[in-house]
Amino acid sequence: MPNLDMITFYHAPNSRGAVIRWMLEELGEPFDIHALDLQKGDHKKPDYLAINPMGKVPAIRHKGVVVTEVAAICCYLADEFPQAGLAPAVGDPRRGTYLRWTFFSPGCIEPAVWDKALKREATSPGMIGYGEFDTVMDVAAKAVGKGPYLLGETFSAADVVFGSMIMWGMMFGIVPARPEFTAYAERLKQRPAHQRATEADAKLAAAQAA
Repeated sequence: MPNLDMITFYHAPNSRGAVIRWMLEELGEPFDIHALDLQKGDHKKPDYLAINPMGKVPAIRHKGVVVTEVAAICCYLADEFPQAGLAPAVGDPRRGTYLRWTFFSPGCIEPAVWDKALKREATSPGMIGYGEFDTVMDVAAKAVGKGPYLLGETFSAADVVFGSMIMWGMMFGIVPARPEFTAYAERLKQRPAHQRATEADAKLAAAQAA
């Protein structure tokens, strides 16, 4: 019988799955990786569509439950494994700030970045969730400006989600290389868990390309 307590991680290199790979390294818990090759269309095959009908990675299965969406997975894992110290507990005054920035990334930063990259301009910014790109960048820069992390001295899953989007956007020249962002990104890149995840993904990508 499968071990339901083991985390099964559905992943593909060079995808949003990299965020969860980093999160799992920070968590320090064993996991079983189910690697998908996007070039071969593994994510659109029936076996995986039964896991995530959207045909997207990442996803996890834990205790018989499937969780998708990067921010949701990170929140789930942080709460399931509190010993890792990656989320303030319910009732902790910092919990609201933690949730705010965790979901600011998919709710505001990511759509703003993609609209900028694809040159999609809203004729009425008030009708879209994030408003205006420059406002999103100003708010994000202020959030990380005091540092070292979103919760001050405490690193959390919020930094995994928020920081991944900032680093990705900067890598492609969409998020501006503001001093607050570059300093924050450098701090995150120095984390051993981030380095392990990056190295592991590079090996997986090379193996799939071979």
